[in-house]
Amino acid sequence: MPRRRLLCVDLVIIDVFMLDDTSRAILRQLQTDPTLTVPELAALTHLTAGKVARRLDRMTTDGVIKGQVAVINWAALGFAVQVSLRVTLDKTQARAFDDFLAAARLVPEVIELQTFLGRVDVRLSLVTRDLPHYQQVYRDQILTLPHIADIEALMTVATVKADRVLPL
Repeated sequence: MPRRRLLCVDLVIIDVFMLDDTSRAILRQLQTDPTLTVPELAALTHLTAGKVARRLDRMTTDGVIKGQVAVINWAALGFAVQVSLRVTLDKTQARAFDDFLAAARLVPEVIELQTFLGRVDVRLSLVTRDLPHYQQVYRDQILTLPHIADIEALMTVATVKADRVLPL
């Protein structure tokens, strides 16, 4: 059964979920095909369906499995332009991060928000139908977001690797 271990890193205690070979085998199969049913997972991992179900429940409860998502081909839906915006915020205001992130979440074309340590504070990934649509979103919604000090746009030419599979 998976166990937990507490690590102390720079005086911060981190609760780490430890995987055993059984849980690792289940996760390897799920990463390959997240649509597998419990009986299919049981057959592939040589476990009983009950044991697989209990492991999945435990890993879900403990936050190892956060959910299952559909990977959408945005271009197939008519969203041909993908842009990554690197934003540096004016941090002279105490609420700059909170205000910016709250407002950016409301932009429908923003599909991902990430915060960073370093020169760039936030990265927004957005999708638009075409360049005129991108210009409209950029001018009307992105540039009106609060506390922007600097912004750099990087247009996606090709996605070379988009694999979220870990070597378990």
